[in-house]
Amino acid sequence: MNKKVLAIDFGASSGRAILGTFDGEKISLKEIHRFSNDPVMLNGTMYWDFLRLFHEIKQSLIKSKAYGNIDSMAIDTWGVDFGLIDINGNLLENPVHYRDNRTMGMLDKAFEKISKDELYSITGNQFMEINTAFQLLSISEKRPELLKRADKLLLMPDLFNYYLTGKIFSEQSIASTTQLFDAKRKDWSMEVINRLGIKDTIFPKIIKSGTYIGDLSESICIELDIKPMKVFSVCGHDTQLAMVSTPATEKDFIFLSCGTWSLFGTELDNPILNEKSLNLNVTNELGFGERTSFLKNIIGLWLIQESRRQWQREGKDYSFMDLESLAKKSEPFKCFINPDAPEFIPSGNVPKRIQEFCKKTGQYIPQSVGEIMRCIYESLALKYRLAKVELETCTNKSFNTIYMVGGGTKDTFLSQLTACACDCRVSSGPIEATAFGNIAVQLMADDSIKDISQARDIIKNSEDIIYFEPTNSQDWNIALDRYKKIQ
Repeated sequence: MNKKVLAIDFGASSGRAILGTFDGEKISLKEIHRFSNDPVMLNGTMYWDFLRLFHEIKQSLIKSKAYGNIDSMAIDTWGVDFGLIDINGNLLENPVHYRDNRTMGMLDKAFEKISKDELYSITGNQFMEINTAFQLLSISEKRPELLKRADKLLLMPDLFNYYLTGKIFSEQSIASTTQLFDAKRKDWSMEVINRLGIKDTIFPKIIKSGTYIGDLSESICIELDIKPMKVFSVCGHDTQLAMVSTPATEKDFIFLSCGTWSLFGTELDNPILNEKSLNLNVTNELGFGERTSFLKNIIGLWLIQESRRQWQREGKDYSFMDLESLAKKSEPFKCFINPDAPEFIPSGNVPKRIQEFCKKTGQYIPQSVGEIMRCIYESLALKYRLAKVELETCTNKSFNTIYMVGGGTKDTFLSQLTACACDCRVSSGPIEATAFGNIAVQLMADDSIKDISQARDIIKNSEDIIYFEPTNSQDWNIALDRYKKIQ
């Protein structure tokens, strides 16, 4: 066997085209194209640069010709964002980025139309103003003429797939991020959509993860001088692909997909939609095989990435390795932040906001770059500890290992601190979790891999996994008591 498939993954700051080759036992990865994925500010609105990104997909396809016949391709992105197309299939405007401020105040407006309890009991989603429901509510209230012109709403991976194949649909995993999806029925919730006053005809048919959509359109093949290629709708939501690649052998496990966001959760047969999970603001999303991902969305490496950008603006060009080294040399447990505090979500001067947070909460104010970095690292690790306790409370299960996957696993310091803070073993890897998951779902969709259990075994055998054990448990427990007071 020598299957070759292409995974195109859109991350927070860059996109990549990864060629996956499967020989029947292992999957090998090769990055064949990388490009920036920067939002564009125009007249006070933050947009996706959709046209350029579609151009980059085409560049990926052109470069793939050098590797011979490619059997299939698939696209994944983060959740919640979408584009609107008109009756003729034309994009009405560049999709708006979730970090745009148009959703400010929309949670309260939504709760005037449908209660918080009722909304959660249907959708099971964690309440965040970035969610699709609140983006649409903002359009409905501030730009109703735009929705009148819209024929269909397509979430980002579905939008890319539409312009590749001409097929209109919405894939389950990405739809489940919207707060407009019925977690039990696994379909759009017309109850929620109508209560929020959103035009209900714009929502396309939902298909299962791992569905063959069709081949690349003839016009694209002619334009790029490439052969036809199958296009699969894998799990359009990158978190669910990271879940697929989690190298767990036990049924009950915790996964931590660590990138710009930290997605901390477990895999369940059915959603949990009760008062306890509502109060803890835990989200239910749909993964491959219609399994529920029960998880917490936590701000992750964004804090480090945005701090680094601020220091670069100040003329201090630290590498990520430099920042990790400075953090290691700094004294532990001097101060903490709540990574999910609203002031840390927008771009800007994160180091200054960290200092202001520490001052406001009566803590030591970090001064050096190392002290600020140490504060970020330890705060993330302790936030994971709280999330672990919340998951165990909701599921009535205990977990002995955290399976940490994604780009954050390159940072071994964070992996070690996570093991210490959570007082359990951390399995670290694969780094390219989303790409492995994307490729594995394509291979399952064409029956080259039997099921998700076999896929996880293959991925585990294809990548080096590193393990971290907890130390200094007593010191971390004391730190946790302090940390809880500033939440």
